[in-house]
Amino acid sequence: MRILWIKTELLHPLDKGGKIRTFHILKELNRAHRVTYLTLDGGGGAADAVQRAGEYCSELVRVPFHLCRKFSVRFYAELAHNLASRLPYAIARYQCREMQRNVVVRAQSGEVDVLVCDFLTPSVNVPNVRCPTVLFQHNVEATIWRRRYEVAKQPLARAYLRAQWRKIAAFEAAECRRYDQVAAVSARDRDTMIRDYGVTNASYVSTGVDTEYFRPTACGDRKRHGIVFTGSMDWFPNDDGIQYFIKEIMPLVRQAVPDASLTVVGRNPSAALVELSAQTGSVIVTGSVDDVRPYMERATVYVVPLRIGGGTRLKIFEAMAMGLPVVSTSIGAEGLPLENEQELVLADRPEHFAAAVEHLLTKPESATAMGCRAAARVRREFGWPRAAREFEAICAEAMNAGRSRHELTV
Repeated sequence: MRILWIKTELLHPLDKGGKIRTFHILKELNRAHRVTYLTLDGGGGAADAVQRAGEYCSELVRVPFHLCRKFSVRFYAELAHNLASRLPYAIARYQCREMQRNVVVRAQSGEVDVLVCDFLTPSVNVPNVRCPTVLFQHNVEATIWRRRYEVAKQPLARAYLRAQWRKIAAFEAAECRRYDQVAAVSARDRDTMIRDYGVTNASYVSTGVDTEYFRPTACGDRKRHGIVFTGSMDWFPNDDGIQYFIKEIMPLVRQAVPDASLTVVGRNPSAALVELSAQTGSVIVTGSVDDVRPYMERATVYVVPLRIGGGTRLKIFEAMAMGLPVVSTSIGAEGLPLENEQELVLADRPEHFAAAVEHLLTKPESATAMGCRAAARVRREFGWPRAAREFEAICAEAMNAGRSRHELTV
């Protein structure tokens, strides 16, 4: 297959779940197929990212593009202008005529077997074309925005988020119906798009993990009562979830385990999170790190206290592959085919979450047994080659559907 892959960013550094998922699927696909990676490029720190693109594609095409800086005067002007637009701001800000031109020229050149739009965002730059198409939906975006609206407290923020949620739901529904195939990342997301958007051509790709990279070494000094969370801290659901954990759950844990500590590992933590951690004395916020594994190895329990989110959390499989017991909210673990109380613990109320963390911190035999079960499961079933094979099959289905569509319009 000759695959044209559309994206809004280069993949390196691999510091976000979506980039990690795309990288590993493309790395596998590029072994047997020709992948042209067409992306917007803001230029920041791109030298290494460009050099390493050969790890996942045969050809790299970059379209220069610069987003305005968040919280700048121009940013707020764009927000105000967007109030009158049918497009949600998170989509409209990525519109690029040069990207659209590149997509049309390449997709209709006769040298592309299938076009893959990676995430909903770049779809704004994918006009209707004559080649088969796949929309790769890492999340149901409207679900994330609805949950952001539901947890917001400030009236103006709630009104804005509600309007954006409704816009993105309308845009997402239309885009999902426009492509020959939609690839979700869980059966739950697939079923949501079928039910809510009337999609008839949706499949899903299993979540994977690099089981060779995420493997315990037993070389680190484990903190006796250490808790860890990893994730991009400039993604709002992560920031919201960990602040919720520090405020609502951590005090309950420390009542029972006074020396319990939390390490938050991930890029660009918010000023509010840094200030909150400084007030507690039991929370360390690292910021960006080159390797999350040493921090995971030093911990006893891994937590995923998300209240907002969509898709599936790669971080859970990464923690499981490291042999760590995981405590997560239902939202944090949704879409993953895991058994509660066997491979992780699900808890949604603060007191239940705290009790689960306390039990694993103070009962090392239980923590070790759960970590071993979890590691065995991901190594047995959830390597990235499986996900790549599933995605390859979805592309083949799109090619069949696309040919049928073209024959009907001739």
